[in-house]
Amino acid sequence: MQKFIQIKGAREHNLKNIDISIPRDAITVITGPSGSGKSSLAIDTIFAEGQRRYVESLSAYSRQFLEQMQKPDIDYIEGLSPSIAIDQRTVSRSPRSTLGTITEIYDYLRVVYTRLGKPFCYNCGSEILPQESKNILKAVLSLPENTRIQVLSPIVKDRKGNYHKELQEMRSEGFVRARIDNVMSDLTHDIILEKKKRHTIEIVIDRLIIKNGIERQAREAIETSFRYADTLVVNIVDKNKDIIFSKIAACLNCGISYPDINPRFFSFNSASGACPACKGLGFEGIQEDSDRISEQQHCRACKGLRLGREALSVIFQGINIGDFCRMSVKDTISFLGNIALTERENIVALRILKE
Repeated sequence: MQKFIQIKGAREHNLKNIDISIPRDAITVITGPSGSGKSSLAIDTIFAEGQRRYVESLSAYSRQFLEQMQKPDIDYIEGLSPSIAIDQRTVSRSPRSTLGTITEIYDYLRVVYTRLGKPFCYNCGSEILPQESKNILKAVLSLPENTRIQVLSPIVKDRKGNYHKELQEMRSEGFVRARIDNVMSDLTHDIILEKKKRHTIEIVIDRLIIKNGIERQAREAIETSFRYADTLVVNIVDKNKDIIFSKIAACLNCGISYPDINPRFFSFNSASGACPACKGLGFEGIQEDSDRISEQQHCRACKGLRLGREALSVIFQGINIGDFCRMSVKDTISFLGNIALTERENIVALRILKE
């Protein structure tokens, strides 16, 4: 194994036919005034030739997927290995970006809170527990007599896609109506959705009028809805008001249902998780491209934490995800080093918490 990278006659860009030996397996710093050829030597000569030789060693099939660099202007170079270049670049200055999102650590954190967090009622503080079908039925039947309702099953919630296959399946199973992006649609007609836009699709399971003798029909509608989704929506037609029920999570004291908890639930860049008051920015009354934000402009609804009250009521090891993100790096390391997990939690979280 050679101990040096030997370069002779380097003339790339600003280089003036230089000869140089650079030790391998060591950190070498190339310094000099602007325009002296630092990048020409490090990037355009050493990196370019190392990368070019590596790509040439691959099969013709593999090379078609890689960008092959031009051979630098040199007489001779040896002692190279496959090379990697790390560029210094300016990151986008968006008020939506945080250290966690830029480094992608926040993605892992959202998974931790999805799998290990415990939801609590934002109203009374009680732990959120699954709702039983009989309790949902009781709540539906307790609505005023002659109330017109629709039982909806949300098969798609705030996700991108055209969902042609799903709509076709619902049509083949006999469903004729769906509320798509808050607009009632006829499933007997072809429905074209934009693939790159987010959509919410709620299948109309049944339409009912609250009165004596509908208990069986209402029970069947609830059970059918839960075959397609973990939540159901009861739409009060005359008021255009929705009541959400979940077989996964609800407050038994307040009757408040929680939507399905998934990583999008903790994303302030998604309508599923963003604070509705500030749209996930954490501040009030500013434009999204604003560079200057004063401390006094924190959103009053989320206290600057960017997320909706449901997401901020999910607790892991005593804190919500917003307070976790406010900790310093030192406090975060200390917090993660001192948490006590059950055997099941260890299996779920070990690899995630390492990240």
